[in-house]
Amino acid sequence: MVATGYNFEKVSVLVCDDSRQIRSLIKTCLMTFGVKRIAEATNADEGFAKLIEHKPDLVITDWNMPPTSGLELVRRIRQSDDSPDPYVPIIMLTGHTELGRVKTARDNGVSSFLAKPMSVDSLYKRIVNLVEDHRPFIRSGDFFGPDRRFNATVPFGGDERRGGAANAPAAATAAA
Repeated sequence: MVATGYNFEKVSVLVCDDSRQIRSLIKTCLMTFGVKRIAEATNADEGFAKLIEHKPDLVITDWNMPPTSGLELVRRIRQSDDSPDPYVPIIMLTGHTELGRVKTARDNGVSSFLAKPMSVDSLYKRIVNLVEDHRPFIRSGDFFGPDRRFNATVPFGGDERRGGAANAPAAATAAA
């Protein structure tokens, strides 16, 4: 059992996966963490309807859910005018972990990516990371979602700035 440092009793989660077994596994994990309000959907269209109905604090979605993919659900949540919460954190859960897919998910506004098969600990760590991660949301062109730069809040001024005195070659510093 995962020891939690957070009280998740009032957190609402939407789980979208076409596999009843995976939804049940995720739901069991969430209940272990203390989550009491869990809505389920079997595809992206149903997931978006449940998003409107339940207004969850977190969405966990599979990528492959015919007829409409989890990636399309992410796009609708982030981009649609009728989305009730384009800022809701989204964890993409999938067995397809190729770098191109991870980048595509990130570039469509996914907050976090989790590979199947997942462990209870890995799901918990992703959720805690979303609680503790305060990346701002960015709107740029057709992208809307969490800032894709993980350390975007680190200032790059002074000597830490690229080309600053601390990073200059010794000969260039001596000449100055």
